[in-house]
Amino acid sequence: MKQKEWFAEWFDTSYYHTLYKNRDEEEAANFISRLIDDLKLPKSSYLLDLACGKGRHSITLNQLGYPVKGVDLSPNSITEANKSSNEHLKFAVQDMREAIPNEKFDAIFNLFTSFGYFDSIEDNIRVVQAMKSMLNEDGILVIDFMNATKVIDSLVLEEEKIIDGIEFHIERKYDGQHIFKFIHIKDGESVFDYSERVQALKQVDFEKLLSENGFEILRTFGDFNLNPFQEKSSDRLIIIAKKIEWKHL
Repeated sequence: MKQKEWFAEWFDTSYYHTLYKNRDEEEAANFISRLIDDLKLPKSSYLLDLACGKGRHSITLNQLGYPVKGVDLSPNSITEANKSSNEHLKFAVQDMREAIPNEKFDAIFNLFTSFGYFDSIEDNIRVVQAMKSMLNEDGILVIDFMNATKVIDSLVLEEEKIIDGIEFHIERKYDGQHIFKFIHIKDGESVFDYSERVQALKQVDFEKLLSENGFEILRTFGDFNLNPFQEKSSDRLIIIAKKIEWKHL
């Protein structure tokens, strides 16, 4: 039996959502509002929230007046997201490396470092090509990723957290390609171990990946307030790109 990829296992647990339960929902909603103001998408635009988790960004996009589809690999996350579904907000389980059949979108949002989970560059290419195939002509792609340079420079190697009576011991390391997080969990008498592994992709890596697979980067931002990106100091790397058609000579 094939072993589950780390993200398929970890993201589908209740402990993942417990560990990250204190994410700033107001900050996330304000970020989405600023993005929409920047993008100036017509209200008829059909939006995809790719790797949507429990759907918090999808819900905000829908509340701003857009028809939205949110997809994620975690069945448990989609079950939770479906509690917020309506006529213009739908959710489904989907591997981001595969295009959704028979659907086209005007913009795709890939937010909160939901990229670079895979072992190979080939899988990154599969994701970008799937994104391109799902976008309408001149469609917009938004990728919100960690600023790997700053994360590596300020990596917290070890920490302890107690959340809802559950003990989390977290260790981190950087091996030159990936940033690892090892999570040891003690819940009463039960003990669990999970890991996260994200490729330490930098601006130059995204520029190469997108330009070679049919996208033009329009602008980059460095935080949720959409300030300019600075590689040494910015908290985020937020990329706005446009699908372009290959020009044949």
